[in-house]
Amino acid sequence: MLAAALPLAVAGAPSAAAAGAREPRGTHRMRNVFIAGDSTAADKYASAAPETGWGMALPFFLSHKLRVVNHAVNGRSSKSFIDEGRLEPILEAIRPGDFLLVQFGHNDEKREDPTRYTEPWSTYQEHLLRYVDGARARGARPVLLTSVERRRFDAAGTALATHGEYPEAMRALAAARDVPLLDIAALSRALWQKLGPEASKAYFHWLAPGESPNYPDGVSDNTHFHPPGAIEVARMTARALADEKVLSAHELRRLTAEIPESWLTWHEEP
Repeated sequence: MLAAALPLAVAGAPSAAAAGAREPRGTHRMRNVFIAGDSTAADKYASAAPETGWGMALPFFLSHKLRVVNHAVNGRSSKSFIDEGRLEPILEAIRPGDFLLVQFGHNDEKREDPTRYTEPWSTYQEHLLRYVDGARARGARPVLLTSVERRRFDAAGTALATHGEYPEAMRALAAARDVPLLDIAALSRALWQKLGPEASKAYFHWLAPGESPNYPDGVSDNTHFHPPGAIEVARMTARALADEKVLSAHELRRLTAEIPESWLTWHEEP
């Protein structure tokens, strides 16, 4: 129990180091919204399109005074992200007034992989605390996000919870340490329920054979998103930031607007 403890890609911004650089005295510094997470949030290469991470769409819902710095990487857990040294550059760049959104869980659940597995009520919470404490030590605001739900329905068409005890463990940590919590697990499951088993497929990485040159044999992926899913998860994240009073209304935009898929950008591999 809790004790009473891809390469960097920036949406429309310079590198993380530049984003965190000190500004001349008297100037107004744009604040950064850093994302630490897994493949559901990560920026994607063009070779993976139309697979889309929700972090790619988050800038569409934030004001021009907030810059998204997306460090999320495919396949990482709260543990492996730290063990690979990926938290360190965030903490080197983050500044007072910035935000750190932390969403892990999908890969923490992989018991068969000791490099990624964490136990929800001990090591998962302990690793999450390193993000929280690291951000706070630098005057930034950490925000915990429960993992977005997979597309899974029972025979009656009820959307199912797929992350075991991890969301509850994160909720408990957030309450114990007074960290803002965005319950994306609950919000996304409600959206999949509203859409239903068939309509929800358009939000996930489903393709018929021959539909995309990147996936000639097709794909049926109930974890990762196509543009509509990434856009809606980004929208719910932005709304939750307002509901939890992390951001104010004037720091958000387009919460009810239709977002063209053409606004999304997939990066070319180096």
